[in-house]
Amino acid sequence: MADLSSRTCVPCEGGVPPLSEGECATLIPQVHEEWNVVDGHHLERVWSFPDFVSALEFTNSAAAICEEQGHHADFELGWGRVMAKIWTHKIDGLTESDFVLAAKFDEI
Repeated sequence: MADLSSRTCVPCEGGVPPLSEGECATLIPQVHEEWNVVDGHHLERVWSFPDFVSALEFTNSAAAICEEQGHHADFELGWGRVMAKIWTHKIDGLTESDFVLAAKFDEI
């Protein structure tokens, strides 16, 4: 299996079931240990930074990846802190592309 970060997010057209708990359990070890699957619905991770500017720069880098992949995370930005939530909105749950996006964020 290719490294998740080297893959491309695949657009979801809807009509597919979200990943099962077992499928998520197979994918979660392939991203940074600070990512969490929350309620089987979304991925969530928090990063800490020494100041607001560093947090903003990270957010901008992650946003550029989102645009490139056509798959967008939700971000919460504060002084020295960024939280990202990732899920596939079309199905209101997780797909493999959510883990791909997380792995790409891990490389920033």
